[in-house]
Amino acid sequence: MTASVRLWDPLLRLCHWSLALVFFADYFFNEAGDDWHQWLGYYAGACLVLRIGWGFVGPRSARWKDFWPTRARLKAHALALWRGERFHRLGHTPIGALVMVLMMTGIASLGVTGWMMLEVDALWGAEWLETLHSWLADAVLALVGVHLLAALVESVRLRENLPLSMVTGRRRSSDEP
Repeated sequence: MTASVRLWDPLLRLCHWSLALVFFADYFFNEAGDDWHQWLGYYAGACLVLRIGWGFVGPRSARWKDFWPTRARLKAHALALWRGERFHRLGHTPIGALVMVLMMTGIASLGVTGWMMLEVDALWGAEWLETLHSWLADAVLALVGVHLLAALVESVRLRENLPLSMVTGRRRSSDEP
């Protein structure tokens, strides 16, 4: 049996699952603009601020510098995928990190546009802002779909249950299948 290492710390997993559950609840179950939708949106904003800060002071796997999707990292990862080569690394892959950053940007944008719709009097009832908010929610949903599909495909490719690692915090430590 291959050894595992502690990878995802409890705070990172709390932020991950909180954002996932809040987005799912607000997108599918809460009426836009109702109290639950608003309060869960504020909670998501707080989780996002906490996660961004944790990226500077948290453990290595949570730090931005460990996985920030630079052009060189993205190119190396894309080439490995194109060639069918293994690209096993602890933590986020470069393309996975890019999707994560885009999802976080989308959630932050949802928070800002939601707040603007409620708190900026000059924008109250502005149809363009409501349309933008709705479009952002759809874009985040599409990114979530990409994220889930990639986690499943990579789990099969690497012969490792990647979603389970976000539950347990542990991941296989070696390249061996």
